[in-house]
Amino acid sequence: MAIHERAGQIAEQKDLVNTSKLISLYYRLCPNVAEVTEQVTFGTSGHRGSAIKRSFNEAHLLAIAQAVADYRLQAGISGKLILGIDTHALSQPAAISVIEVLVANKITVAVHENDGFTPTPVVSHAIVCANKNNNDLVDGLIVTPSHNPPQDGGIKYNPPHGGPAEGDITHWIQHRANEYLANGLEGVKRCDYTQALQSEFVIQEDFITPYVDDLANVINLAAIADAKLRLGVDPLGGSGIHYWLPIAKQYGLDISIVNNKIDPSFSFMTLDKDGKIRMDCSSPYAMAGLLAHKDNYDLCFGNDPDYDRHGIVCPGSGLMNPNHFLAVAIDYLVTHRPNWTDNMLIGKTLVSSAMIDKVCDLHGKRMSEVPVGFKWFVDGLANSTFAFGGEESAGAAFLRLDGSTWCTDKDGFILCLLAAEILAVTGKTPQQRYLELESEFGQSFYQRIDSPISLENKAKFGQITVEAISATTLAGDVITQRLTHAPGNKAAIGGIKVSTSNGWFAARPSGTEALFKLYGESFVSEEHLQLLLTEAQQIVEQALAG
Repeated sequence: MAIHERAGQIAEQKDLVNTSKLISLYYRLCPNVAEVTEQVTFGTSGHRGSAIKRSFNEAHLLAIAQAVADYRLQAGISGKLILGIDTHALSQPAAISVIEVLVANKITVAVHENDGFTPTPVVSHAIVCANKNNNDLVDGLIVTPSHNPPQDGGIKYNPPHGGPAEGDITHWIQHRANEYLANGLEGVKRCDYTQALQSEFVIQEDFITPYVDDLANVINLAAIADAKLRLGVDPLGGSGIHYWLPIAKQYGLDISIVNNKIDPSFSFMTLDKDGKIRMDCSSPYAMAGLLAHKDNYDLCFGNDPDYDRHGIVCPGSGLMNPNHFLAVAIDYLVTHRPNWTDNMLIGKTLVSSAMIDKVCDLHGKRMSEVPVGFKWFVDGLANSTFAFGGEESAGAAFLRLDGSTWCTDKDGFILCLLAAEILAVTGKTPQQRYLELESEFGQSFYQRIDSPISLENKAKFGQITVEAISATTLAGDVITQRLTHAPGNKAAIGGIKVSTSNGWFAARPSGTEALFKLYGESFVSEEHLQLLLTEAQQIVEQALAG
């Protein structure tokens, strides 16, 4: 895709969504449940949509909240529900709708005090801690569309294990919510918001302090303080903005917030590669504002609005490729966590860089490759069989220093702080360490392409068999592996992955859009990667046609 002419430039008035109109449409537009695009659809990260497109409106949130209440009842979940919220314009009205329904169902809802924001990893951490010694299980909802544009809204459910809900749970909630929509919300319980706030079922808590207090058990913060690192942070207007200064104060860190703006139109953002406002901390275009500070600090960090992703900026070199940082993070952790056991697994999604495989081989660590979606790491992180779980889209989590569970969802805070720990302990930035890995294993050339696809062909992806892949070579190399199920857990990948000794490609449909995603990596050259991707397109088309 061609780079937009204003990519990396500050947004102009014409780029901004009318947030007043957006919120009005949330309440006034009603979805047509006969239209697939206007139904509740849980992808890999919950339901997302926009009030403008009638895919994220009041009716959706009322139906989803009642479906979650129904699920909790039949699953025997009787503790409080922790409600997280990010800074998107639709998040506040959506949270109000959720509270009205949950309270009407006599479910206790815990929110951050004084209408504060609560990031995804903080919700996960709070659930994990609450359920250690608690018979009344706690779960959570996070109202966020992650890094999506300002006009979007989203909501995701985290059951008592604290991580993203498994497919059987999200399918159950999705089906029940769409039944409520089809029946005109009949059966949805709801109370007045004012009454809800005055009831015993809405409790305000401080979620910042316990999370910040516990960070010393997952990151060597003393080393960062002793190294006197100067750290720059751009919260990108997200839900973690009020966490960084308490972290700095508590642990004596030199952290500067280079952008303290919160604005639901995200008018302070620079445009992403396609000319849209998108708070993607893995994009150098969206992170252009922070990149301007890269040489003023020892390291800089950025996060998406719900703080489950991380962006690491090193002096001189700039924003690290997310795959590169995952490889460096794993390389460091397995050599600097003496209380982790040797039999713990390192988890990666099957579209993450093969450099991770090489790092695991270097240190004699077992690697488990799973389908796309952080939910595949949840059980392993919960029972400490996985030391680390990471995905190519700049999301990861890992265990505490003692090898016990920290959280079971992606945590952008700890990955950013880990980058600082790496520099403090080794004297090398993560980028410098990655260059050393490249000198040992060769340079990686990686790319993802998003292409439009019909709903008919999108549905066919899950039906592709290994036998349908008739090609024997890829970009001049013999094909050594054809996969429709992940080797780590034998779960269906919803697409295909084809590998050779010098590279691989994977293709899978988007969970929420009419797109298919083509990933490729070469350890030969950029030209070899482009040839690999061209032939991959042909292989995918033949497999879908067959």
